[in-house]
Amino acid sequence: MSTSSSSSSGGGGGGGSSRRRMRSRKGVWPEPFVEALAFQVAIDASLHAGRLAAAQALFNIFQVCSTWRAISRSELLWQNLTRRIWNAERLRRNTWREEYISRHRTAANFRQRSYVHTTLPYIPADNINNGLSCRRLALSDDHLAAGFSDGAVYLFHLLSRLHLTTFYPHHRDRLGRFSSSVSGIILSDVRLVFATLDGDIHVTTINGGMPLRRAHIGDVVNDGALVDFTGSNRWWVGLYAGVPGRAFHIRNGETEELVFVGGTLTDPEAVMGWHLLTEMTDLIGRVRATTHQNAVACTSSRVILFDLQNQGVVVHEEELRRGIMVGCFDANGEAALITDGRGTASVRRLVDLAEACRFRVRGAAQQRGRVLGCVNGGYGVIISGGVVRVWEIERGEYLYSFRERIGDCSAIVADERYVAAAADGGIIHLWDFGGQ
Repeated sequence: MSTSSSSSSGGGGGGGSSRRRMRSRKGVWPEPFVEALAFQVAIDASLHAGRLAAAQALFNIFQVCSTWRAISRSELLWQNLTRRIWNAERLRRNTWREEYISRHRTAANFRQRSYVHTTLPYIPADNINNGLSCRRLALSDDHLAAGFSDGAVYLFHLLSRLHLTTFYPHHRDRLGRFSSSVSGIILSDVRLVFATLDGDIHVTTINGGMPLRRAHIGDVVNDGALVDFTGSNRWWVGLYAGVPGRAFHIRNGETEELVFVGGTLTDPEAVMGWHLLTEMTDLIGRVRATTHQNAVACTSSRVILFDLQNQGVVVHEEELRRGIMVGCFDANGEAALITDGRGTASVRRLVDLAEACRFRVRGAAQQRGRVLGCVNGGYGVIISGGVVRVWEIERGEYLYSFRERIGDCSAIVADERYVAAAADGGIIHLWDFGGQ
């Protein structure tokens, strides 16, 4: 072969080149090449048959010969695979191989309805009849936060199921009965940030190193009601309704500085925004941050994708003729779940909102405002009529319903391991798919 001839032409290197040629003729490929091949085969399998298919593809690669099997000990390979397939940047186990295996098993449990169900009582019995309800739920790796209509945020430890502490915001003169209701939570295992309808934003550290402080004082008169709040360590994004042309407020999550105000998404819902301060109406809109430095938001008629880095520039906008069930709107960082007024759920890629798949939610059209949904990296979870149902979102296949019926629900959230839902009667239901 011409390549071999050129390789052996250099002086002093002929012996090494000859040995490489002999190894090549025996079918022994360089380890970096095999590692790259294994990575690509696994990615291709995950794209064509789902994330769980990558493990079988890797197993087949490792069975070729002892040299190829040795690639299974490469931490770099497992790190790259875990980041690409499971969107995980942080190592929680001893090795990246163990991290990959753990996430694969948890996703498999999710598909097979293998979970442990527990309940977390959160409202004292004498408060249930006073209208106190859970409005928002948020999950991190180790914690669950629940925000209430009185402004309080309860923090639970997931593994022990223990209630750790309750944070109460700095109250001030109210502009309505529910002006202090929690409208959004950003939770990590280091920091808790939450907002209330009156626009106040509070910050604290999880381990008690910093007392709760008010990072921003809301201005309802000039901004309207803060109807939803989301973000990450880098961005805080608020969705407002009540004042035209001020739908989105974007803040730097590190400096807490306001970097953008604008947008017309909620202009038609301005009056409804004011009503939220005095009565619990249907959800007006939702906003979710993505992993692409974008955010996606919706009202009952429109959905938009906008750029967080470039002054809220709208990347894509779409009006759904059948309307949108706001309670069934969610995003997992890579894809958004959008359910129309007739109960057809559409999974959209968050690069351009192109549709990946769709499925039908039974009974959603009749329930409408009482239908809530959420999505993680592989599954959509929707509750309607007290029944929690699960679909995989790679092809839109219906999988099963949870064994437990929980009645009316006011909030639901999911990550790769847990699903949590706040039901009437003062109970948070928690399903753990990773504890087996």
